[in-house]
Amino acid sequence: MFTKADIENYFNAEKQESLLFVMIGIGAVVTAIFFYFFLRVAFYRGAAIPLILVGLLLSVVGYTVYKRSDSDRIRNVYAYDMNPSELKEKELPRMKTVMKNFVIYRYTEILLLLGGVVLFIYFLKDDKNYFWKGVGLGLIIMAFLALVADYFAEKRGRIYTKGIESFTSKS
Repeated sequence: MFTKADIENYFNAEKQESLLFVMIGIGAVVTAIFFYFFLRVAFYRGAAIPLILVGLLLSVVGYTVYKRSDSDRIRNVYAYDMNPSELKEKELPRMKTVMKNFVIYRYTEILLLLGGVVLFIYFLKDDKNYFWKGVGLGLIIMAFLALVADYFAEKRGRIYTKGIESFTSKS
């Protein structure tokens, strides 16, 4: 049975994971800056590019989700008691869109991961292209971290969406 506690738990977990996204993103940006400006080796400069790009993306997305999680939680807990049709008319379509987006994210992250593997392996024994080997390794690391984090977010979203569907089908 879907309860207000399920809504609370979903958005609290979403908020915590978004904070993790921010921390991973900031860590990647700081690492990229260190690699690029202090190590000054082609391999590390190459790795810095995906670290900073994906790190900034994770930070911005994580912060955006973190910032809106509490208002989403409050709005949906209120709707549970006072306006259950809002869960059906607004929250369920929103979550269906979110779940479709997770599929896009998953395939994008897999493509980036595979692209990183291809770059890394292709330039593995090439002593002249350490930069591209670094780009490959950076892509592997960041795509893998994003893929793992999104896996858990998608899993949680699927459970939450099914809960809303079961609740709204009774209303």
